[in-house]
Amino acid sequence: MLTIGLMGGMSWESSIEYYRIINQYTAEKLGGLHSAKSVMVSLDFAAIEVLQRKDDWEGAAEMMTAAGRQLKRGGADFMVICTNTMHLLADRVQAEVGIPLLHIADATARVIKEGGLEKVGLLGTRFTMEKDFYRGRLEEKHRLEVLTPDEQGKETVHRVIYDQLVQGVVEESSRREYLAIIDELVERGAEGIILGCTEIGLLVKQKDLTTPVFDTAEIHARSAVEVALEEDPLP
Repeated sequence: MLTIGLMGGMSWESSIEYYRIINQYTAEKLGGLHSAKSVMVSLDFAAIEVLQRKDDWEGAAEMMTAAGRQLKRGGADFMVICTNTMHLLADRVQAEVGIPLLHIADATARVIKEGGLEKVGLLGTRFTMEKDFYRGRLEEKHRLEVLTPDEQGKETVHRVIYDQLVQGVVEESSRREYLAIIDELVERGAEGIILGCTEIGLLVKQKDLTTPVFDTAEIHARSAVEVALEEDPLP
């Protein structure tokens, strides 16, 4: 089994989920007492959030590249960035660190396309919903049509992520707001919904909806195990 390099802490609430899913799925695949070979470097999300607000992506790239080099020194065979938003810097980090990277949007798109869907709604931080690094990758590389909420919906989704979910706060009122936003995306033609922030799965689950839900943390973590077991090449 290859060693999975996890770049976590952005936020740690979802990094816990990655570790749990990776080890549970490894046990399912291999049986017995098996768990995954992995190494994690966890960043301080408070520092990352300040850089995001300042639009200082250069500073964020330096922090992430340093973390990636720690993963490499620790024996990681490939990297998993345990967050959607910071994939904005994925190509640069991979180039500077020098080991393969499993991109969260590629792993998610693969599952969506296996389900035969072509038009999906995307929830995430404003960065993820609005910048080309994520939505553009889904549209251009994977030929998916991507819908995002209206301006008020984007504000609600972003606010709940930063004010609640990354701090481990799950409010029923926020779940209702998210479900209303999802209903609007479905009415506009979304055949499935991408939970494009790794914390959203703490709030919204498939049992809450009849429309297919794609939990990016779950998909990314399971895909990492398949790569580590060399069952699948990196997407």
